Amino acid sequence: MKSSINFTFNKVFFGALFLLIVLNVIGTISEDPLFLQSTKPLFIPVFLIFFFIKNKTIGIPFSLFLIYSFLGDSASMFFSNETFLKASSVMYFLSYLCLVSFMIPKFKIVEYNKVIALYLVLVVLINMYFLYTIYSVLRTIVPDTLEVFLFAMKSVSLIVLVIIAFGVYLNSETKLSILFLIMALGFVFSDVLNYVSQYYLYHWSFLMLDRVLHVVGLFFLFNYIIEYNKVPQKKFETKENVVSKNILA
Repeated sequence: MKSSINFTFNKVFFGALFLLIVLNVIGTISEDPLFLQSTKPLFIPVFLIFFFIKNKTIGIPFSLFLIYSFLGDSASMFFSNETFLKASSVMYFLSYLCLVSFMIPKFKIVEYNKVIALYLVLVVLINMYFLYTIYSVLRTIVPDTLEVFLFAMKSVSLIVLVIIAFGVYLNSETKLSILFLIMALGFVFSDVLNYVSQYYLYHWSFLMLDRVLHVVGLFFLFNYIIEYNKVPQKKFETKENVVSKNILA
């Protein structure tokens, strides 16, 4: 009975993801500005509605991430194009910072062997070089230095998030670490497509993929929260079973 309820909830949650993807595909193909502005802010509220059907709690770092991310998604509805880019960059920077602060305690360098540590250093260097190249190009094509700086800060926080998620995955290879890594990669590729669409070549397909990857990242984040909330409960159930066995013995 319990497994069938879980299966139904998973289907409903996946249905929410499918609905949001369809809405974004329709919006980007139609290229209706009002429709595009109003669909992205729906991501987090829709997932929250379905999340609270079965779940009751969200940790403080996740709550702060959702608040800042929602403000970033909604920035286009309240600001002009120039101010919108700056406001959304600040909000997304703060949201990624919340996730980084949550994952840092799980990133224990002393537990990595030399090969994994070297691999992580290589990944860090490649990402930093890639970011520096983008930053140099942006400085030549964007006259507003504040906009470039905020973009760089947002990108740095996102790269740090991916590196930490990748490091935790290499060290543990658990379901939780896989979910978090997929989420982080979804946000990274979404941000890259947003960068291309915003500063190089605008095309509705880039915008569509940007939004689809962003909503997929949120989907895996909520799945991570669901699995993370189960961990203390599982530990408690295990201890309770041990105590009951000792009493019966």
